[in-house]
Amino acid sequence: MEFIIKGFAIGFLVAAPVGPIGILCIKRSLTKGRSSGLITGMGAATADTLYGCIAAFGMTAVSNLLLTYKDIFQSIGIFFLLYLGIKSFFKESNGTTIAIDRDNELFKDYISTFFLTVTSPATILSFIAIFAGIGILPKDTFTAFSLVSGVFLGSSFWWLFLSLIASKVGNKIGNKQLTLINKISGIVLILFSTLFFYNLIV
Repeated sequence: MEFIIKGFAIGFLVAAPVGPIGILCIKRSLTKGRSSGLITGMGAATADTLYGCIAAFGMTAVSNLLLTYKDIFQSIGIFFLLYLGIKSFFKESNGTTIAIDRDNELFKDYISTFFLTVTSPATILSFIAIFAGIGILPKDTFTAFSLVSGVFLGSSFWWLFLSLIASKVGNKIGNKQLTLINKISGIVLILFSTLFFYNLIV
């Protein structure tokens, strides 16, 4: 239980800073409803949990491989983020939050954020640093599993909270405001991708 609680705190704190994934979660909650926002966050939570597993279970070979080719992974993620930003900017709201193929739409929302998060292998270093920094590197499989489970629960809780709040606001705004939200979030995502690309080449 101690490792689950500590993992919960780590998962929540890692997820809470509002970056590009947070922007996507808020934007989709506002324009497409709570389910879309939540599933968007769950894609990120899954990727965080995957990297948490690599760190907690000491998969050195895997982490070294990902970090060796991190520039390639990050470049792919940056261009995908730029694509999502441009797509959002030019999207017009039609007043509907229910897609024709709802399951397929939710699957795309999940995969897009999972892909964006998993193309940042440096996240592994973050988890290793956090685990080691507060002295909770697990020493056996059970404690490692407990810690990673807590990370997933903490991250999921944050995305549930964020999507719930954003969807409540989304229910009270009209088509013009939704279109404006699309454009603003698109600009923010484009700016994020530009910043990430600048940091990569520098």
